[in-house]
Amino acid sequence: MSKKKTAALALPLAALTAFALGGSSPALADPVEAGDFSPGLYIVQLDDKPLASYTGELPGLAATKPADGAKLDARSPQAREYIAHLGKQRDSVAKSAGVKQEVTYDTAFNGFAAKLTGAQAAKLTKTPGVANVIKNEVRTLDTFSTPDFLGLTGKGGAWEKQFGGQGKAGEGVIIGVVDSGFAPENPSFGPLSEPRPDAADISAQWKAGAVSGNTDTRDNTIVCDPGTDAPAKAAAVTCNNKVLGARWYRTGITQIPDEFDSPRDYTSHGSHTASTAGGNANVTATAAGGHTYGKISGMAPAARLAIYKVCWAIDYVGGNSCGNVDSVKAIDQAVLDGVDVINYSISGSRTSVVDPVELAFLNAAQAGVFVAASAGNSGDTVGVSSVAHNSPWVTTVAASTHDRAFRKTVTLGNGVTYTGQGLGAAVPNSDLVDSVNVGLAGKNPTEVELCYPGNLDPAKVTGKIVLCKRGVNSRTDKSLAVQQAGGVGMVLYNPTANSLAADLHAVPTVHVNNVEGAAIKAYLATGTPKASLSAGVQFSNRAPEMAGFSSYGPALAGGGSLLKPDITAPGVDIVAAVASAGTTPQWSSMQGTSMSSPHIAGLAALIKSAHQNWGPMTIKSALMTTASQTDNNGKPIQALGKDATPLNFGAGHVVPTKAFDPGLVYESGLEDWLSYICALGQKPAADVMALDCSDFPKVDASDLNQPSIAIGGLGGSQTITRTVKNVSDKTGMYTAQVQAPAGTTVTVTPSRLVVAPGKTATFKVKITWNGAAFGKYTFGSLTWNDQRGHLVRSPIAVRPLGLVAPGEITVEGTDGSAELALKSGFTGTLNTTVTGLTASTVNDLNLKVGTHSFDTDHPATSEFVGSVEVTVPAGSTYARVATFNSDYAAGTDIDLYAYKKNADGSLTPAGSSGGGSSDEVINLPSTGTFVVFVDLFSAASGTEVAIKHHSWVLSADAGNLAVSPATRPVTAAGTYTSTAAWSGLEAGKHYLGEIRYNDGTTVIGRTVVGVHA
Repeated sequence: MSKKKTAALALPLAALTAFALGGSSPALADPVEAGDFSPGLYIVQLDDKPLASYTGELPGLAATKPADGAKLDARSPQAREYIAHLGKQRDSVAKSAGVKQEVTYDTAFNGFAAKLTGAQAAKLTKTPGVANVIKNEVRTLDTFSTPDFLGLTGKGGAWEKQFGGQGKAGEGVIIGVVDSGFAPENPSFGPLSEPRPDAADISAQWKAGAVSGNTDTRDNTIVCDPGTDAPAKAAAVTCNNKVLGARWYRTGITQIPDEFDSPRDYTSHGSHTASTAGGNANVTATAAGGHTYGKISGMAPAARLAIYKVCWAIDYVGGNSCGNVDSVKAIDQAVLDGVDVINYSISGSRTSVVDPVELAFLNAAQAGVFVAASAGNSGDTVGVSSVAHNSPWVTTVAASTHDRAFRKTVTLGNGVTYTGQGLGAAVPNSDLVDSVNVGLAGKNPTEVELCYPGNLDPAKVTGKIVLCKRGVNSRTDKSLAVQQAGGVGMVLYNPTANSLAADLHAVPTVHVNNVEGAAIKAYLATGTPKASLSAGVQFSNRAPEMAGFSSYGPALAGGGSLLKPDITAPGVDIVAAVASAGTTPQWSSMQGTSMSSPHIAGLAALIKSAHQNWGPMTIKSALMTTASQTDNNGKPIQALGKDATPLNFGAGHVVPTKAFDPGLVYESGLEDWLSYICALGQKPAADVMALDCSDFPKVDASDLNQPSIAIGGLGGSQTITRTVKNVSDKTGMYTAQVQAPAGTTVTVTPSRLVVAPGKTATFKVKITWNGAAFGKYTFGSLTWNDQRGHLVRSPIAVRPLGLVAPGEITVEGTDGSAELALKSGFTGTLNTTVTGLTASTVNDLNLKVGTHSFDTDHPATSEFVGSVEVTVPAGSTYARVATFNSDYAAGTDIDLYAYKKNADGSLTPAGSSGGGSSDEVINLPSTGTFVVFVDLFSAASGTEVAIKHHSWVLSADAGNLAVSPATRPVTAAGTYTSTAAWSGLEAGKHYLGEIRYNDGTTVIGRTVVGVHA
């Protein structure tokens, strides 16, 4: 894929910039210097709180923040007055800086977006009233039997039991979908029958004007935007009593010419997620070729929808861009419009909870809006926690399978049969070819292997079955490529461990796993290979099972002490509406956490419909504490052949029938979240930023009142606190049932709770190390049982450490010292050893300034991109590459991409760092040879920039760093202070070192030391 500007995710957690905020809007990050800015699109955050969280601090302006459990009333006189105040504030700031406001925000976020020069961005950071200035980031887009699988259907199902039937399920609730638009002609979005029993409630709640009108009669805002390109490309978008509004936002995104300048969906992603969450009931789903799936329904078929298009097709093979500038505006508008639920199936940061999107969600949650977001599709490719959307106010959703599958086999000419998944007819014995050998002359070998349409040679493919590699382009595009070249069938194989899917392919296809794919590939090297495919046969399989692509936790933003994802839902082979370009409505199968998230959004809408006074955290808790950890065979949920853990599925697989009556819930609110954010960072200097964290106690992630319990670094023992609220109509007498994580002991105090309706109770959980392996998570649970059917379960995920120590410190000076706060996890002797300090090896590159795009799938040097080889020999303890802002003029933006060089010369991704400045760092993951590509993304001026690439390989004690005491006796759970001192460094150089701690036999911790001499 082509390089898109995203957050720098390669930084170790301890090296991240400290976050800070105070009594006003939470700040995005510490202030940055002018040199951090290059020309581009920026989000400017202002000091005053947005509408959703304003509590009346300003003279003459009444509070607009809704009461707990209530929705924001954006139509109230005080809301209009405060919005007018924010507008004046924006205008004043923009005028003082001489900039034009491209997009404005006031409901879930306060500020505006503007195209700025580096000098303008720097000036705004020092402008009174500005909390922060952050460069726009571009994100990417990460059901017909699932209602049965989830227990919604039938006489005992949630639709009938809670609502009196499917047609009423979700009444009175509005789901906002922030995605790539929708296909208005699809019957999943057709009008609901009239009269509607919830018409009055919806009319009062929908703040964007008349339910069926295009324009808000109060301010002429277009509520249902027909688009600017109709009817040249497709019919104009229209709304109805199902889809109340449809808007589109595109600032700074260059889309393909075929895209629609309207809320109409081009890529199908938005149609799919919207119909999964709240598509109409009992719609007959048909696909290309007339295939009928059967009747499908969204999770909340009687709910209303509001569409906000922010994602745009940027190429013809599934590439999408979703700018944060647009996402924040859509979230802002959705809250103002009055939605109850937002689904956000778009990628996000793996480390930050204070980027603009997450802060907009914070205020949305404060305004009573439930937010479901996809966990990400990185699987185990990152090497560490890969889950996105680490914010506790968001419900982060993993992906798992459901029980409908289609078995299909491939039988090779040697008589060996392999079973995979697939639909369609059988294919008789035919020649079998590998895609890598049947490409058209001159085509990109990678695209040939991946079976891109137009890349296969008909002379080599006609009448044959083709083996195609999964990845990059869509699975169905691969079979289309085979069909275009005259092939009669396809064997699709996973190159790595991943889930299987039965799609509607252009030619009969069987999808096999990586092991079977490798065996088939090996067979192709022998003689004249043949194969035949059986017909697809539907069956009910063991489910759920975690999808191989589903990102796992815990949350890096909480140092491993906040469990993410929160829950899992079906996300593999999900049938829902797709884009039809204004012609024949169609449905198709997709998979990803993008597909699991709208399941949770729709289920949250059902719960909100049944419990109108429940807030988003109540709903989140109800879903989590009633989730299941076993499959339909009563066995542990699996993840790539092993028992899944809370790092895979959070609390477990959603069981909606139980979530309507959870008994007890865990709730948190704005002050809890701000305290948590403050605990992640450090207090900024008062003369630089008026906002600080002094008003908020620092809350460790493990103490946040979440329905799950996680401790990322257990040093001997730790006690956490939780509070539960009784949301049932009877007094509950609950007893704690503990499954202690292996190698720990768990004590709950008190072990019995008596909680009256609407009241709360607080308890403590003490977790003590008792032999568990250091550095690895161990899992258990705490369940409160009232013997009346309420089982309120919290997963426990604990990682004992022999020593809890700073992961990294960064200091300055040729000589100096720094204190290290330590907590021991064992009783014995703590020893320290030192590697380094080592000065960086500097490689000089001269790169030109110009418009370009670095292709991460096909890395190569150019006049804009240089490369450096770094060899990490066996025996090395640590290796890193980096660039520094201090080496460049203001406005220079450099990105780094590291690849491990394999024996055959091929390159495997090993890390990247692509922030909005030149402060970039990648920690190399192993020994070997690495190629680091240095991309001069932009510069404020000039035609060429002299680049300095820094690298360090640590292997020996250089004698310039010492730790005292080097040896000391320690006891489990004891706290200590050591001192790291350095001397004799050469001024102007960058040094790196490592302190390792051991218990006499085993390394139990380390601190990386960076010194700018």
